[in-house]
Amino acid sequence: MHLNASGSRSHKIAKVDVHLVSTPVTGGLADATRKVECVGFTVVRVTTDQGLEGLGLTYHEVGGEATRALILNNIAPKIIGRDPLETEVIWEDLFHYLRGVGRKGLTFGALSAVDLALWDLKGKIVDLPLYRLLGGNRTRVPIYASGGWTSYSDDELVAEMQDMVAQGYKHVKFKVGVDGAANPRRDAVRVRKVRDAVGPDIKLLLDANNCWDAATAVQFANTVRECDIMLFEEPVLADDIPGLARFKRGTDIPLATGEHEYTKYGARDLIIADAADIIQIDGTRAGGYTEMLKIAGMTQAWNLKFAPHAMEHMHLHLVSAVPNAPFLERLRLFEDVTDKVFKDAPLPVDGYMTVPDLPGHGLSLDMDFIRDADEAV
Repeated sequence: MHLNASGSRSHKIAKVDVHLVSTPVTGGLADATRKVECVGFTVVRVTTDQGLEGLGLTYHEVGGEATRALILNNIAPKIIGRDPLETEVIWEDLFHYLRGVGRKGLTFGALSAVDLALWDLKGKIVDLPLYRLLGGNRTRVPIYASGGWTSYSDDELVAEMQDMVAQGYKHVKFKVGVDGAANPRRDAVRVRKVRDAVGPDIKLLLDANNCWDAATAVQFANTVRECDIMLFEEPVLADDIPGLARFKRGTDIPLATGEHEYTKYGARDLIIADAADIIQIDGTRAGGYTEMLKIAGMTQAWNLKFAPHAMEHMHLHLVSAVPNAPFLERLRLFEDVTDKVFKDAPLPVDGYMTVPDLPGHGLSLDMDFIRDADEAV
């Protein structure tokens, strides 16, 4: 019998469960490039032979059924019986096993959720919160609210931003690209209305959701720079790395991108092309904590900001431990389903989120809700 450093028997992965949870989105919400029909999570639970359970998430908006099938039919058989502490070896094995069916997209959503569950188990096995296991000590992390759809009227947009400020947020993000991205002048009017409504001390973040070419985006950015914009996210197609670099050269508004990139290689390409000031890689897509730690190190080497996209409860401990990570993002659209999936998950207070001082992620799932929602999928 193999004993670990504490003298207890080593854990082995015994079971993998996957649940799909989603809710429809009503009201015709849209950004510059798509209408949002539903939001949700693919919830992964990895249980050891000693009864410890680790949880991980990825998205369930489009293709969650395929993600679940890939995890249960292909990934689970490869990790059952293995030591959950061996995250680096397991990640590398799965990467090569799955490389022929995708090095991006749903395949990496599946791998990411499993990796996050293994890191949750790591913390529970050694009885430490992940932020402490990673060497951090920040117990409160700044967080910004994200919403402000292009489908909103001007008054609806301003009202939502004011509501965010009333809730204590010091940073707010909203969408640009109204009228199918065909009317940047209208967007400029909306940005000025928001700035006037929230005052000079609130940080404004803009998200174009891939809608423009570089020339249009630069022209727009320089039109609204007087409004003191903290960052401009995805002004051009995320895959147009040369266009991102052209944008960055054309304005002094900091450029944020990366939520649609995968692995350290995607982050590397953005960095080497000088195509970002703020790297927004999403750990629930890009490879989990195992890969995100490498990406965070790359951003430090190039003196860039590391600001993961969305999924605040999955990124909370990581952002706490990474010194060049300025804040978390909370998508208002996900608030309802997030509150139902977790029991007593931390909530933002005055623009900060407190890191749970509990082992692993420090989160508990509401399995009654999850099982009922999964049966309804």
